[in-house]
Amino acid sequence: MKNKYELKSFILRSENRKNIIKELLKGNKTASDLVKVTGMYKSHVSRTLKELMEEKLIGCLNPKDREYKFYKLTNKSKEIIKNI
Repeated sequence: MKNKYELKSFILRSENRKNIIKELLKGNKTASDLVKVTGMYKSHVSRTLKELMEEKLIGCLNPKDREYKFYKLTNKSKEIIKNI
């Protein structure tokens, strides 16, 4: 398990991760919402969401839905990013 400094570095090393975290700070969003607001390709958003979920920095509010999955920041990520 990574410590908070490793996770902070993990976020800061990627513009895509920073952009998605920044948008999720404003509220829960779907992958489609994130594509629209960030201007990122759908494949980049999907990959970045997967990376962030693997590190438990974001969570899915409705994982059983096939479409319109809503993502949110976890308490773990909120604590880490308040210092960024």
